[in-house]
Parts: sequence; structure tokens; C-alpha cells
Amino acid sequence: MAEGPRQAGGRGGVRLADLRGHNTALVLDLVRGAGRDGISRPELASRTGLTVQAVSKITGRLRDGGLLAAAGRQESTGGKPATALRLVRGAVQALGVHLDRDGVLVVRTDLTGRALARRRVALDLGRGAGELLDAVAGAMADVGEGRRAGDDDAPLLLGAGLAAPGPLDHRTGVLHKVSGFPGLDGLPLAAALTERLGLPVVLDKDTNAAALGRALAGEARAFAYLHLGTGLGAGLVLDGRLYRGPRTGAGELGHQVVRLDGPPCVCGNRGCVEALCLAALAAGDTAEAARVLGTAAANLAGLLDVELILLGGHRIAAAPEAFVRGVAAALDARASRTGTEAVRVRVAEGVSGAAEGLAEAGGFTEAGDGAAGGGDRLVAEGAAQLVLAPLFGRLPAEG
Repeated sequence: MAEGPRQAGGRGGVRLADLRGHNTALVLDLVRGAGRDGISRPELASRTGLTVQAVSKITGRLRDGGLLAAAGRQESTGGKPATALRLVRGAVQALGVHLDRDGVLVVRTDLTGRALARRRVALDLGRGAGELLDAVAGAMADVGEGRRAGDDDAPLLLGAGLAAPGPLDHRTGVLHKVSGFPGLDGLPLAAALTERLGLPVVLDKDTNAAALGRALAGEARAFAYLHLGTGLGAGLVLDGRLYRGPRTGAGELGHQVVRLDGPPCVCGNRGCVEALCLAALAAGDTAEAARVLGTAAANLAGLLDVELILLGGHRIAAAPEAFVRGVAAALDARASRTGTEAVRVRVAEGVSGAAEGLAEAGGFTEAGDGAAGGGDRLVAEGAAQLVLAPLFGRLPAEG
């Protein structure tokens, strides 16, 4: 059994209690947005509608906890120059986990979601719940304990966001019948990892995590993130909010039937988009895979009237231009038939063929981490936002 990363921490005595509350979230979000130049207490009071006294109390608690620091004095407008405050990015850290059918990628991020370290471990999702838990817990413990090892003033590790293939229930943290792996149905994955690691764990679908990350980065208010890797799924952001559906099942794009007499799919249907895409790729026909994905994207655009399609996943990263070209052709054809403006399509920012550099010299990768690009990193970093974003009052989600 993996020994868990220490949740208690650290820098100046940061506590979870220091981070809770609507007004605290307002202040933290504004300080984060101010960047290195910081923001003064009077300006915080003006922009939040709080009194200067209330802001001083909140910022005093956050400074005592090590989350805020002085960023210098602002230029005077007649009175005493005000001290600007900035966010201490390393005071709080989180884990983001992407559990896929053939491996698990864990990233450790700072308070703003910037990656500090990552590790990828191969696994077979079909080997059963025991091996799955051992592999995921072990990777999480390694990356969590790797934060400034030996530092008595270590940052608070807030929790972990875990992104996994659906279907699943994000409210209870339980997996359902993951396509091709029915034996995982009913596995209380979030609770089991919390018990092993002593760390709060939040579960959501992989595509939802990636879509959340892009929504927080300021993408369009109505977009779909299509992830093509070991499977195919969609994350939906509608009217600026992550949409999961009343039964948490939205976004199962891969198992929409587009060819009634098509090949069998692992879900039990025939002619699913996922089966057709993966079969085309197995045959070396990227253009056909892109055409099929484009058909699904055009159907989705017609149903939901999204303004943007984002593409991600390691299959997309292997041939980004071909997939953008194929999906755009289908979207353009639909627009010409309906007399409407074509939906935009592009590869999601951060999707690349290789892992990018880490934000601190002490960060680490492991053999095979080149696969941590191509959208897997996008999912893992989006998963970290499941626990970070609420600190700033920025979790645009339905349900």
C-alpha cells in the first residue's frame, strides 16, 4: 500500500480554513489576476464591494498563512503609497491525475495550475481494481512526496483531481461500466484513493477535466473539446459552464452510431464513431479517421450550436494538421448546407507531441513522459483545477 503525501503543511502555516469563504475567493481571484505587480487593499475593496476593513482582515489572514506577499508600493495619488499584494504561487499545491486505459499521468501544480513535476506510469485498466489502485496510488504518492523533499516548510498539498474514462458519477466518485472494462463498474475510486493517501480526491471524466481547464483559460462560452486517444469523448462547455448532464453522462461522443452496419465497438454497438476512428488509424488512414471525426463534430455542432471545436489527445497530436483539415471540411460543408457561419476548429492549446518543460528545476519526468504531451497533460492539468479553481470561485460547472 502506497504511503500518502502529507496533506498538512507548511509554508507559514497555511491551513484549509485560510482558503474557504466567498469573500476570500473574490480576493484571491483578483490578486491572482493582478500578477507580479500585485494589487492594493483599497483597490481590492473597490472591486469586490467589501469594506477596506474586511479586505484587510482577509488579506492579513492570507499573508499570515503565506499565500500573499508584498509586491512593493504603488504610486501615490496624494496619500501614503499603498502596498500592493501578490499571490505566492508555491504556497499551495495540487495533484492532477489522468487515468487512461493504458497508463496514468500525475502532475503536481502550484496554486495557479502551473506544472511543477509529472510522472507517467504504464498500466492495464483490465487487470482489475487492486492493481489499478496500487498503480495510481503509487504514482500519486511519488509525485506528491516529491515536493521539495526534506523541506520542513513544505507547501500545503490541497488535494487531487482525478480524470478517468467515463461513464462515471463525479458526485459520488464512482466508476460505471468504462467501455471495454465492465469489471470496474461500481468501483468507488475517489474514496479508495482518499483512504490510501489521506488526501481529498475529486473524480471527473477526462474530457470534462480538459474542457474545464480550457474554460478557465478563457476559451469561447460555447465549445466542445474532442479528445481522441485510447478512446474518443467530448467535454462540453455551454453558456460558459461545464455541462455534465443530469445523470453526469454528457459527452459520450465516441459511442454515437454513424454507420448501422459498421464494425463492432467495445460498448456493444456497431458503427460507433470511436470504433470507426480507431479502425481507420489502425489501418494507417488518418484522413478517413479525420473525416469520421468531422462527421461527429458536425452532428454535435448542429445539436448544440457551439462556436468552437477544440481537438486534443495523443492521436490528434500525432497528425494535428490532418485532423483539423478533416474536421473543418465537415463543419464547412454543414455551414454551406445550412447557410450559417462555419464553426471554428483548432487544436487545443497545450496539445503537442512532446512533454513541455516544468516550472521548477526540482520537477521531474520519467521514461516515456514524452507521451505526456498530446492532450494527456491537458487532461491532467485540467484535473488539478477540479480542486484549485474553487479557491478562486472559478468552477464553471453544471451539476
